[in-house]
Amino acid sequence: MALSSSPEKPQPLRTVVFATRDWVERLGAVWVEGQLIEIKRRTGATQFLTLRDTVEEVSVSISTSQAVLDAAGPITEGTVVAAWIKPTLWTKSGSLSFQCRELRPSGEGRLLAAIEQRKRMLQAEGLFDSALKKRLPFLPRRIGLITGADSAAERDVIENIARRWPAAVIDVEHTLVQGPQAAGQVIEAVKALDGRPEVDVIIIARGGGSLEDLLPFSEEALVRAVHACRTPVVSAIGHETDTPILDLVADLRASTPTDAAKRVVPDAAAETEGLTGATRRLRQALATTVANEQRRLDDLRNRPVLQNPTAALVGHVERLSTARERLQRAIGVQLREEQTSLSHALIRVRALSPQATLQRGYAILSDSKGNTVDRTSTTAKGRKITAQLADGRLGLTVASIEKKDDE
Repeated sequence: MALSSSPEKPQPLRTVVFATRDWVERLGAVWVEGQLIEIKRRTGATQFLTLRDTVEEVSVSISTSQAVLDAAGPITEGTVVAAWIKPTLWTKSGSLSFQCRELRPSGEGRLLAAIEQRKRMLQAEGLFDSALKKRLPFLPRRIGLITGADSAAERDVIENIARRWPAAVIDVEHTLVQGPQAAGQVIEAVKALDGRPEVDVIIIARGGGSLEDLLPFSEEALVRAVHACRTPVVSAIGHETDTPILDLVADLRASTPTDAAKRVVPDAAAETEGLTGATRRLRQALATTVANEQRRLDDLRNRPVLQNPTAALVGHVERLSTARERLQRAIGVQLREEQTSLSHALIRVRALSPQATLQRGYAILSDSKGNTVDRTSTTAKGRKITAQLADGRLGLTVASIEKKDDE
Protein backbone atom coordinates (compact mmCIF):
# COMPACT_ATOMS: atom_id res chain seq x y z
CA MET A 1 0.00 0.00 0.00
CA ALA A 2 1.54 3.33 -1.08
CA LEU A 3 2.44 5.78 1.65
CA SER A 4 0.85 9.26 1.45
CA SER A 5 3.21 12.20 1.73
CA SER A 6 3.59 15.87 0.79
CA PRO A 7 6.15 18.61 1.30
CA GLU A 8 4.12 19.79 4.23
CA LYS A 9 3.63 16.29 5.69
CA PRO A 10 6.69 14.16 4.73
CA GLN A 11 7.04 10.60 5.96
CA PRO A 12 9.84 9.86 8.45
CA LEU A 13 12.83 8.19 6.79
CA ARG A 14 12.59 5.23 9.12
CA THR A 15 8.99 4.61 7.99
CA VAL A 16 10.06 4.44 4.35
CA VAL A 17 13.12 2.24 5.10
CA PHE A 18 11.13 -0.14 7.29
CA ALA A 19 8.38 -0.34 4.67
CA THR A 20 10.95 -1.06 1.96
CA ARG A 21 12.50 -3.76 4.13
CA ASP A 22 9.09 -5.34 4.57
CA TRP A 23 8.44 -5.28 0.83
CA VAL A 24 11.87 -6.84 0.12
CA GLU A 25 11.62 -9.54 2.75
CA ARG A 26 8.13 -10.38 1.57
CA LEU A 27 9.79 -11.68 -1.64
CA GLY A 28 11.48 -14.47 0.35
CA ALA A 29 14.24 -16.79 -0.93
CA VAL A 30 14.30 -17.38 -4.69
CA TRP A 31 16.40 -19.41 -7.17
CA VAL A 32 18.15 -17.22 -9.74
CA GLU A 33 20.52 -18.04 -12.61
CA GLY A 34 23.59 -15.99 -13.37
CA GLN A 35 27.27 -16.08 -14.19
CA LEU A 36 29.91 -15.81 -11.49
CA ILE A 37 32.22 -13.01 -12.60
CA GLU A 38 34.14 -12.62 -9.33
CA ILE A 39 34.87 -14.78 -6.30
CA LYS A 40 36.43 -13.05 -3.31
CA ARG A 41 37.67 -15.74 -1.00
CA ARG A 42 38.45 -14.68 2.55
CA THR A 43 39.85 -16.43 5.56
CA GLY A 44 36.67 -15.80 7.54
CA ALA A 45 33.39 -17.67 7.33
CA THR A 46 31.68 -15.16 5.00
CA GLN A 47 32.62 -15.16 1.30
CA PHE A 48 31.56 -12.63 -1.31
CA LEU A 49 30.56 -13.32 -4.92
CA THR A 50 29.53 -11.13 -7.82
CA LEU A 51 26.71 -12.59 -9.92
CA ARG A 52 25.79 -11.19 -13.34
CA ASP A 53 22.74 -11.85 -15.50
CA THR A 54 23.49 -14.01 -18.53
CA VAL A 55 21.76 -11.57 -20.92
CA GLU A 56 21.46 -8.06 -19.49
CA GLU A 57 24.09 -5.89 -17.86
CA VAL A 58 22.74 -6.56 -14.39
CA SER A 59 24.99 -7.70 -11.55
CA VAL A 60 24.70 -7.96 -7.78
CA SER A 61 27.02 -8.77 -4.89
CA ILE A 62 25.98 -11.73 -2.77
CA SER A 63 27.41 -13.16 0.44
CA THR A 64 27.63 -16.81 1.31
CA SER A 65 29.45 -19.19 3.60
CA GLN A 66 32.52 -21.31 2.91
CA ALA A 67 30.41 -24.43 3.41
CA VAL A 68 28.05 -23.40 0.58
CA LEU A 69 31.04 -22.81 -1.74
CA ASP A 70 32.58 -26.18 -0.86
CA ALA A 71 29.28 -27.97 -1.42
CA ALA A 72 28.97 -26.44 -4.90
CA GLY A 73 32.07 -28.33 -6.04
CA PRO A 74 34.91 -26.96 -8.19
CA ILE A 75 33.44 -23.74 -9.56
CA THR A 76 35.48 -20.93 -11.06
CA GLU A 77 34.90 -17.43 -12.29
CA GLY A 78 32.84 -17.54 -15.47
CA THR A 79 30.73 -20.51 -14.33
CA VAL A 80 26.98 -20.23 -14.82
CA VAL A 81 25.26 -21.17 -11.57
CA ALA A 82 21.83 -21.43 -9.98
CA ALA A 83 21.82 -19.60 -6.64
CA TRP A 84 19.17 -19.73 -3.92
CA ILE A 85 19.31 -16.20 -2.56
CA LYS A 86 17.31 -14.13 -0.11
CA PRO A 87 17.27 -10.31 -0.52
CA THR A 88 17.69 -8.23 2.63
CA LEU A 89 17.63 -4.48 3.27
CA TRP A 90 19.98 -3.17 5.95
CA THR A 91 18.05 -0.42 7.73
CA LYS A 92 21.10 1.36 9.10
CA SER A 93 22.58 2.03 5.65
CA GLY A 94 19.57 1.44 3.42
CA SER A 95 21.68 -0.91 1.28
CA LEU A 96 20.24 -3.95 -0.45
CA SER A 97 22.16 -7.22 -0.08
CA PHE A 98 21.62 -10.83 -1.13
CA GLN A 99 22.49 -13.86 0.95
CA CYS A 100 23.15 -17.12 -0.92
CA ARG A 101 21.95 -20.20 0.92
CA GLU A 102 22.72 -22.78 -1.80
CA LEU A 103 24.78 -22.77 -5.00
CA ARG A 104 24.77 -25.21 -7.91
CA PRO A 105 26.44 -25.19 -11.32
CA SER A 106 23.80 -24.69 -14.00
CA GLY A 107 23.77 -25.58 -17.72
CA GLU A 108 27.32 -25.23 -19.05
CA GLY A 109 28.41 -24.44 -15.56
CA ARG A 110 27.39 -27.91 -14.46
CA LEU A 111 29.32 -29.42 -17.33
CA LEU A 112 32.34 -27.25 -16.60
CA ALA A 113 32.22 -28.25 -12.95
CA ALA A 114 32.16 -31.95 -13.89
CA ILE A 115 35.04 -31.44 -16.33
CA GLU A 116 36.99 -29.50 -13.74
CA GLN A 117 36.52 -32.25 -11.17
CA ARG A 118 37.65 -34.88 -13.68
CA LYS A 119 40.62 -32.72 -14.64
CA ARG A 120 41.75 -32.43 -11.02
CA MET A 121 41.48 -36.18 -10.52
CA LEU A 122 43.58 -36.96 -13.61
CA GLN A 123 46.08 -34.28 -12.71
CA ALA A 124 46.49 -35.80 -9.26
CA GLU A 125 47.41 -39.09 -10.98
CA GLY A 126 50.20 -37.31 -12.89
CA LEU A 127 48.73 -37.71 -16.40
CA PHE A 128 49.51 -34.08 -17.27
CA ASP A 129 53.12 -34.10 -16.06
CA SER A 130 55.29 -32.12 -18.48
CA ALA A 131 58.14 -34.63 -17.97
CA LEU A 132 56.01 -37.26 -19.77
CA LYS A 133 55.56 -35.15 -22.91
CA LYS A 134 57.19 -36.74 -25.96
CA ARG A 135 59.06 -34.61 -28.47
CA LEU A 136 57.66 -34.43 -31.99
CA PRO A 137 59.97 -35.61 -34.79
CA PHE A 138 61.41 -32.88 -36.98
CA LEU A 139 60.24 -34.59 -40.15
CA PRO A 140 57.78 -37.46 -39.55
CA ARG A 141 57.78 -40.36 -42.02
CA ARG A 142 54.01 -40.77 -41.78
CA ILE A 143 51.37 -38.64 -40.04
CA GLY A 144 48.21 -40.09 -38.50
CA LEU A 145 45.12 -37.86 -38.62
CA ILE A 146 41.94 -38.52 -36.64
CA THR A 147 39.07 -36.24 -37.62
CA GLY A 148 35.53 -36.11 -38.93
CA ALA A 149 34.87 -37.21 -42.52
CA ASP A 150 34.84 -34.30 -45.04
CA SER A 151 35.23 -31.83 -42.18
CA ALA A 152 36.79 -28.39 -42.35
CA ALA A 153 39.39 -29.56 -39.82
CA GLU A 154 40.46 -32.39 -42.16
CA ARG A 155 40.80 -30.00 -45.10
CA ASP A 156 42.75 -27.47 -43.04
CA VAL A 157 45.24 -30.06 -41.77
CA ILE A 158 45.79 -31.81 -45.11
CA GLU A 159 46.03 -28.62 -47.17
CA ASN A 160 48.43 -26.91 -44.81
CA ILE A 161 50.64 -29.99 -44.50
CA ALA A 162 50.72 -30.37 -48.30
CA ARG A 163 51.53 -26.67 -48.69
CA ARG A 164 54.34 -26.78 -46.15
CA TRP A 165 55.81 -30.21 -46.98
CA PRO A 166 54.42 -31.69 -50.24
CA ALA A 167 56.12 -35.05 -49.71
CA ALA A 168 54.34 -35.71 -46.40
CA VAL A 169 52.32 -38.96 -46.12
CA ILE A 170 49.08 -38.86 -44.11
CA ASP A 171 47.01 -41.76 -42.80
CA VAL A 172 43.47 -40.51 -42.12
CA GLU A 173 41.10 -42.20 -39.68
CA HIS A 174 37.53 -40.85 -39.91
CA THR A 175 35.49 -40.89 -36.71
CA LEU A 176 32.57 -39.13 -35.12
CA VAL A 177 33.73 -35.96 -33.39
CA GLN A 178 30.67 -35.29 -31.26
CA GLY A 179 27.95 -37.30 -29.60
CA PRO A 180 28.00 -40.24 -27.19
CA GLN A 181 29.84 -42.60 -29.60
CA ALA A 182 32.56 -40.14 -30.61
CA ALA A 183 34.96 -40.86 -27.74
CA GLY A 184 34.90 -44.62 -28.37
CA GLN A 185 35.60 -44.22 -32.09
CA VAL A 186 38.45 -41.79 -31.43
CA ILE A 187 39.96 -44.25 -28.93
CA GLU A 188 39.89 -47.05 -31.50
CA ALA A 189 41.48 -44.79 -34.10
CA VAL A 190 44.23 -43.76 -31.66
CA LYS A 191 45.03 -47.39 -30.87
CA ALA A 192 45.04 -48.31 -34.57
CA LEU A 193 47.47 -45.53 -35.52
CA ASP A 194 49.63 -46.11 -32.47
CA GLY A 195 49.99 -49.75 -33.52
CA ARG A 196 51.58 -48.79 -36.84
CA PRO A 197 55.37 -48.42 -36.42
CA GLU A 198 55.66 -46.18 -39.47
CA VAL A 199 53.36 -43.52 -37.96
CA ASP A 200 55.57 -40.97 -36.16
CA VAL A 201 52.91 -38.54 -34.93
CA ILE A 202 49.12 -38.49 -34.46
CA ILE A 203 46.88 -35.44 -34.85
CA ILE A 204 43.40 -35.38 -33.34
CA ALA A 205 41.57 -32.49 -35.01
CA ARG A 206 38.12 -30.96 -34.84
CA GLY A 207 36.73 -27.52 -35.55
CA GLY A 208 35.04 -25.25 -33.03
CA GLY A 209 31.76 -26.02 -31.31
CA SER A 210 29.76 -25.65 -28.15
CA LEU A 211 30.83 -27.09 -24.83
CA GLU A 212 28.48 -30.04 -25.31
CA ASP A 213 29.93 -30.71 -28.80
CA LEU A 214 33.46 -30.90 -27.39
CA LEU A 215 32.57 -33.13 -24.42
CA PRO A 216 33.92 -36.35 -26.03
CA PHE A 217 37.44 -34.87 -25.93
CA SER A 218 37.21 -34.56 -22.14
CA GLU A 219 36.16 -38.19 -21.61
CA GLU A 220 38.36 -40.02 -19.11
CA ALA A 221 38.73 -43.11 -21.33
CA LEU A 222 40.06 -41.05 -24.24
CA VAL A 223 42.45 -39.15 -21.99
CA ARG A 224 43.87 -42.40 -20.63
CA ALA A 225 44.18 -43.89 -24.14
CA VAL A 226 46.20 -40.88 -25.31
CA HIS A 227 48.34 -41.03 -22.16
CA ALA A 228 49.18 -44.69 -22.93
CA CYS A 229 50.23 -43.88 -26.52
CA ARG A 230 53.84 -44.53 -27.51
CA THR A 231 53.43 -42.16 -30.49
CA PRO A 232 53.42 -38.39 -29.86
CA VAL A 233 49.88 -36.99 -30.01
CA VAL A 234 48.89 -33.45 -31.06
CA SER A 235 45.53 -32.10 -29.86
CA ALA A 236 43.87 -29.63 -32.25
CA ILE A 237 40.36 -29.32 -30.87
CA GLY A 238 38.22 -26.22 -31.47
CA HIS A 239 39.57 -22.72 -31.27
CA GLU A 240 42.08 -20.98 -29.05
CA THR A 241 39.58 -20.55 -26.20
CA ASP A 242 38.46 -24.20 -26.22
CA THR A 243 40.42 -26.30 -23.72
CA PRO A 244 39.18 -29.91 -23.41
CA ILE A 245 41.11 -32.24 -21.13
CA LEU A 246 42.68 -33.83 -24.23
CA ASP A 247 44.77 -30.65 -24.61
CA LEU A 248 46.37 -31.28 -21.22
CA VAL A 249 47.35 -34.91 -21.76
CA ALA A 250 48.48 -34.53 -25.38
CA ASP A 251 52.19 -34.12 -26.06
CA LEU A 252 51.44 -30.86 -27.86
CA ARG A 253 48.38 -28.59 -27.90
CA ALA A 254 47.64 -26.74 -31.13
CA SER A 255 45.24 -23.80 -30.99
CA THR A 256 43.57 -24.81 -34.28
CA PRO A 257 43.82 -27.61 -36.87
CA THR A 258 45.80 -25.21 -39.07
CA ASP A 259 48.22 -24.59 -36.22
CA ALA A 260 48.61 -28.37 -35.80
CA ALA A 261 49.75 -28.70 -39.41
CA LYS A 262 52.33 -25.98 -38.84
CA ARG A 263 53.61 -27.67 -35.71
CA VAL A 264 53.92 -31.17 -37.20
CA VAL A 265 55.88 -30.52 -40.41
CA PRO A 266 58.41 -27.83 -41.25
CA ASP A 267 57.88 -25.30 -44.03
CA ALA A 268 59.82 -26.56 -47.05
CA ALA A 269 60.24 -23.05 -48.45
CA ALA A 270 61.45 -21.69 -45.12
CA GLU A 271 63.79 -24.66 -44.61
CA THR A 272 65.17 -24.23 -48.14
CA GLU A 273 65.71 -20.55 -47.54
CA GLY A 274 67.31 -21.31 -44.18
CA LEU A 275 69.54 -23.96 -45.77
CA THR A 276 70.55 -21.53 -48.52
CA GLY A 277 71.34 -18.88 -45.95
CA ALA A 278 73.26 -21.35 -43.81
CA THR A 279 75.25 -22.52 -46.85
CA ARG A 280 76.03 -18.93 -47.75
CA ARG A 281 77.13 -18.13 -44.22
CA LEU A 282 79.21 -21.31 -44.09
CA ARG A 283 80.97 -20.41 -47.33
CA GLN A 284 81.62 -16.91 -46.05
CA ALA A 285 82.94 -18.29 -42.80
CA LEU A 286 85.20 -20.74 -44.65
CA ALA A 287 86.46 -18.00 -46.97
CA THR A 288 87.13 -15.73 -44.03
CA THR A 289 88.93 -18.49 -42.17
CA VAL A 290 91.06 -19.38 -45.20
CA ALA A 291 91.90 -15.70 -45.77
CA ASN A 292 92.88 -15.24 -42.13
CA GLU A 293 95.03 -18.37 -42.19
CA GLN A 294 96.63 -17.23 -45.46
CA ARG A 295 97.49 -13.88 -43.89
CA ARG A 296 98.96 -15.64 -40.89
CA LEU A 297 100.98 -17.90 -43.21
CA ASP A 298 102.21 -14.91 -45.20
CA ASP A 299 103.22 -13.16 -41.99
CA LEU A 300 105.14 -16.23 -40.90
CA ARG A 301 106.85 -16.56 -44.28
CA ASN A 302 107.88 -12.90 -44.20
CA ARG A 303 109.67 -13.30 -40.90
CA PRO A 304 113.51 -13.19 -41.26
CA VAL A 305 113.94 -16.53 -39.56
CA LEU A 306 111.88 -18.24 -42.26
CA GLN A 307 113.32 -16.27 -45.17
CA ASN A 308 116.88 -17.26 -44.11
CA PRO A 309 116.65 -20.04 -41.56
CA THR A 310 120.48 -20.23 -41.18
CA ALA A 311 120.81 -16.56 -40.27
CA ALA A 312 120.01 -17.31 -36.68
CA LEU A 313 122.80 -19.88 -36.63
CA VAL A 314 125.60 -17.52 -37.77
CA GLY A 315 126.22 -16.14 -34.33
CA HIS A 316 126.14 -19.60 -32.85
CA VAL A 317 128.61 -20.85 -35.47
CA GLU A 318 130.98 -18.01 -34.64
CA ARG A 319 130.71 -18.65 -30.94
CA LEU A 320 131.22 -22.37 -31.54
CA SER A 321 134.32 -21.72 -33.69
CA THR A 322 135.77 -19.42 -31.05
CA ALA A 323 135.06 -21.95 -28.34
CA ARG A 324 136.65 -24.71 -30.45
CA GLU A 325 139.81 -22.64 -30.95
CA ARG A 326 140.03 -21.85 -27.25
CA LEU A 327 139.53 -25.50 -26.46
CA GLN A 328 142.25 -26.59 -28.91
CA ARG A 329 144.66 -24.05 -27.47
CA ALA A 330 143.86 -25.10 -23.96
CA ILE A 331 144.35 -28.75 -24.87
CA GLY A 332 147.72 -27.95 -26.54
CA VAL A 333 148.90 -26.01 -23.51
CA GLN A 334 147.73 -28.74 -21.18
CA LEU A 335 149.47 -31.41 -23.31
CA ARG A 336 152.71 -29.47 -23.35
CA GLU A 337 152.58 -28.95 -19.63
CA GLU A 338 151.84 -32.62 -19.04
CA GLN A 339 154.60 -33.62 -21.47
CA THR A 340 157.11 -31.42 -19.68
CA SER A 341 156.02 -32.75 -16.32
CA LEU A 342 156.34 -36.30 -17.66
CA SER A 343 159.79 -35.63 -19.04
CA HIS A 344 160.94 -34.29 -15.69
CA ALA A 345 159.45 -37.25 -13.93
CA LEU A 346 161.20 -39.63 -16.34
CA ILE A 347 164.51 -37.91 -15.73
CA ARG A 348 164.03 -38.20 -11.99
CA VAL A 349 162.94 -41.82 -12.28
CA ARG A 350 165.84 -42.70 -14.53
CA ALA A 351 168.23 -40.93 -12.22
CA LEU A 352 166.97 -42.97 -9.32
CA SER A 353 166.73 -46.28 -11.21
CA PRO A 354 169.19 -49.19 -10.56
CA GLN A 355 170.13 -49.24 -14.23
CA ALA A 356 171.46 -45.71 -14.00
CA THR A 357 173.49 -46.72 -10.97
CA LEU A 358 174.89 -49.69 -12.86
CA GLN A 359 175.80 -47.49 -15.80
CA ARG A 360 177.91 -45.39 -13.48
CA GLY A 361 180.10 -48.51 -12.79
CA TYR A 362 178.34 -50.02 -9.88
CA ALA A 363 177.35 -53.70 -9.66
CA ILE A 364 174.65 -55.64 -7.78
CA LEU A 365 175.86 -58.81 -6.06
CA SER A 366 173.60 -61.75 -5.32
CA ASP A 367 174.25 -65.26 -3.98
CA SER A 368 173.22 -68.53 -5.49
CA LYS A 369 169.75 -68.18 -3.98
CA GLY A 370 169.18 -64.81 -5.51
CA ASN A 371 169.58 -62.91 -2.24
CA THR A 372 171.35 -59.57 -2.49
CA VAL A 373 174.84 -59.49 -1.05
CA ASP A 374 175.18 -56.04 0.44
CA ARG A 375 177.43 -56.85 3.41
CA THR A 376 180.50 -58.97 3.90
CA SER A 377 178.75 -60.88 6.61
CA THR A 378 176.20 -62.28 4.12
CA THR A 379 178.83 -64.31 2.24
CA ALA A 380 182.01 -66.29 2.88
CA LYS A 381 185.28 -67.01 1.24
CA GLY A 382 185.08 -69.43 -1.62
CA ARG A 383 181.34 -68.93 -2.25
CA LYS A 384 179.91 -68.34 -5.72
CA ILE A 385 178.22 -64.95 -6.25
CA THR A 386 176.81 -63.23 -9.29
CA ALA A 387 177.61 -59.60 -10.25
CA GLN A 388 174.87 -57.72 -12.17
CA LEU A 389 176.49 -55.10 -14.38
CA ALA A 390 174.97 -52.55 -16.75
CA ASP A 391 175.33 -54.82 -19.77
CA GLY A 392 175.25 -58.30 -18.27
CA ARG A 393 176.27 -60.62 -15.42
CA LEU A 394 179.54 -62.04 -14.08
CA GLY A 395 179.99 -65.29 -12.18
CA LEU A 396 182.49 -64.68 -9.33
CA THR A 397 184.12 -66.62 -6.55
CA VAL A 398 184.85 -64.85 -3.25
CA ALA A 399 188.66 -65.01 -2.94
CA SER A 400 189.01 -62.81 0.12
CA ILE A 401 186.82 -60.69 2.44
CA GLU A 402 187.90 -57.37 3.88
CA LYS A 403 185.71 -55.58 6.42
CA LYS A 404 185.78 -51.90 7.24
CA ASP A 405 187.30 -51.01 10.51
CA ASP A 406 184.27 -48.98 11.64
CA GLU A 407 182.08 -52.05 11.49
